[in-house]
Amino acid sequence: MDDLLHQAAKHLRAMWKHRWLGLIGAVLVGLIGTIAVLKVPDKYEASARVYVDTQSILQPLMAGLTVQPNVEQQVEMLSRTLINRPNVEKLIHMADLDLKVRSPAQKEELIDQVTKTLAIKSTDRDNLYTLTYRDSVPAVAKRVVQSLTTIFVESNLGDKRTDSSNATQFIDQQIADYEKKLVETETKLKEFKIRNINVQVGEGKAAADHIGELDQQLAQARMELNEAINSRDSLRKQLSEERQTIAQSSNDDDASLAVPDIDGRIQALKSNLDSLLQRYTEQHPDVVQTRKMIRELEQQRQTVIAARKRAAAANPNTGTEINPVYQQLKISLGTAEANVASLQARVAGIGGQYSKAIGSLKEAPGLEAEYAQLTRDYNIIKNNYDQLVSRRESAEMSGKIEAVGGMADFRVIDPPQVSSKPVEPNRVLLLGGAYLVSIAAGLFFSFAGSQLRPVFFDARTLREVTELPVLGVISLIESDNRVQQVKKDKKRFFMALAGVIGLFLLALIAVNFLSGRGI
Repeated sequence: MDDLLHQAAKHLRAMWKHRWLGLIGAVLVGLIGTIAVLKVPDKYEASARVYVDTQSILQPLMAGLTVQPNVEQQVEMLSRTLINRPNVEKLIHMADLDLKVRSPAQKEELIDQVTKTLAIKSTDRDNLYTLTYRDSVPAVAKRVVQSLTTIFVESNLGDKRTDSSNATQFIDQQIADYEKKLVETETKLKEFKIRNINVQVGEGKAAADHIGELDQQLAQARMELNEAINSRDSLRKQLSEERQTIAQSSNDDDASLAVPDIDGRIQALKSNLDSLLQRYTEQHPDVVQTRKMIRELEQQRQTVIAARKRAAAANPNTGTEINPVYQQLKISLGTAEANVASLQARVAGIGGQYSKAIGSLKEAPGLEAEYAQLTRDYNIIKNNYDQLVSRRESAEMSGKIEAVGGMADFRVIDPPQVSSKPVEPNRVLLLGGAYLVSIAAGLFFSFAGSQLRPVFFDARTLREVTELPVLGVISLIESDNRVQQVKKDKKRFFMALAGVIGLFLLALIAVNFLSGRGI
C-alpha cells in the first residue's frame, strides 16, 4: 500500500510540474471538439401515422364458411418487408432524391442511406404504424414520408392471398378423380355383399366369437337337458311307488282329509308368515300377500275335499278313491316328458348350428379380411371426397368475398409532418462529451510531458531508478522572491483553469439556449 501511494504521489507531482502543457492541450482539444460539434448538420424528422383496420364485418359473418386469411399477420409482414430495395428505389424516384445522382455508386450510397434512415414502428395491440424519416432538409424529409405512406397504403394484399380461381380448378379435378374411385369402390362392396348374402360378414361379431357363443349355448342346453332327464326319472320313480287309489275314510270331518301337496304349501306359507310378523306389521305388503296366498290355498283345499266327498257320495259301495298325489305326479311327469323333448330338439338345433359354424370357420377369415379392406377403402375415399366438396365451396365463397372488397382498411391518422426543431444531433450532449475528452486529453498531455522529461523529487525514487546508493540529500532553501513567484504562477494557473471551465460552461449554456429556440 505504501508503494502504491508513493507511485501515485510521484506521478501527480510530475504531472503538476507540466500543468501548463496539460491546460493548453485541453483548451486545444476542447476548441477542436466545439468546432466539430457545431459543424454537424441538423436533422429534421418527418412522420406520419397509419391505422390498419382488420376487423371487417365480413370476417365474423363468414367464419366457418370460407377460408379466413390472417390479415393481421399479413399486415405485420408487410410492415416488416416494406422497406426493401424495389420500394426504396420507387420512393427515391417519387421524392426526387435522385436528381443529384450522377453515377451508380452515388445511387447505391443513396439507397443505403435512405434504407438505414427509414423506420416503421408499430404497436401490435392497436394496429397503428408510425412512418419516420430524418433529413437535413425538412421539405425532403416530408416528401420521403409522404411517398412511403402512399406505398404503404396502396400495397396490394390481394397478391399475397391464395389464387382462389386456380385453387377451385385444382379441387374440381381432384373431386372428379375421387368420384370415379368412389363409384368403383361402392360397386365392389355391393357385389361382395350379393355374393355372400347368406354370410353375415362385418355385421355383428366375428366368426370365432359366434362359435364361442354357440358352444356356450350348447353346453347350457345340454346341462338343462340333463337336469330335465333327471327330474323326469325322479318323477317316474315316485309315480311307480305311489298307488293309484286310496281307501275311502268313513270320517267325514274335513280335518281328517289330507291333501298332501296343498297342505305342504300352506304349512310353508304359514312358517314364512310367522317369520314376516317378527319383522313387519300386519299392514306390510309381504304380510298381506302371504295371508292372501294362504286363504287361496285353503279355498283350493276345500274344493278338493268337496270333490272327494261328491265322488264318495256317487259311489257309496266303493271303499276306495283315486289317489290325488298319483294324479299330480302323473301330470308332472307328462310336463317333464314334454320339457325333455323340447330340450332335445334345442340341443340338436344348436349342435347343427355349431357344426355349420365350425365348417365355415376356414372361409370366414378370408371374407372378413376382404370385407374390411373394401370398407376401409370406401370410407377413406368417401371422407376425402366430402372434404374436397366442402373446401371447393369455401374456395368459391372466399373468391367472391375478395372480389367484393379487401379484408383490411388503411387509414392515414396523421398526415406527414416535419418537426419544427431538429431532432439530432444533441449538441449539448456532444459538447459535454467533447469537453470531458478535452479534460482527459489535458491529463494525458501532462502525464506525457512528465514521462518525456522526468524529474526526481526524492532520494528514494533516484535510488530505485539508478540502483545506486544515495550518500546524501541537499535541501533547497528558496528565497522570498522565488516563493512569491511560485505563488503567482499557481494563481495564474488556477485563474486560467477557471477561465477555461467557465468558457466550456458558457458554451454549453449558449448551445442549450439556441437549441431550445430551434436555431
